[in-house]
Amino acid sequence: MIPKVFLVMVMVGVALAAPEDLYGAPGPQAGYKIPYNFEYGVKDEYAGTDFSQAEESDGNTVTGSYTVLLPDGRKQTVTYIADDYGGYRAEVSYYGEAQYPYEYGPPITFKPQAYKPSYQPPPYQPEPVYQ
Repeated sequence: MIPKVFLVMVMVGVALAAPEDLYGAPGPQAGYKIPYNFEYGVKDEYAGTDFSQAEESDGNTVTGSYTVLLPDGRKQTVTYIADDYGGYRAEVSYYGEAQYPYEYGPPITFKPQAYKPSYQPPPYQPEPVYQ
């Protein structure tokens, strides 16, 4: 019975002493936070799409905002801050006045286009058969 208990204790000790990352590279779990910043925007007047986002981080705190054009014509902006202590905190604001038309027009549709490859292979000509 004692050898079995000793064997279990050795196995538990080896498991606890083993590194979490077997390859030795520190990962996100090691507490490394990399500063970054990015932004993008899309505006397509034909489809009625208008949205954007900007975000930056110093490695500890993430700040940013995003804007979306709502179907009623208003623009919604969300400004946020996120960190390890306060969590995600956001402020939402709206610009413009909601517009509700009495009559709606036809839906926006896109006509399919025929596929035309830029490369045309030469016509197939079978090899002659010699007998």
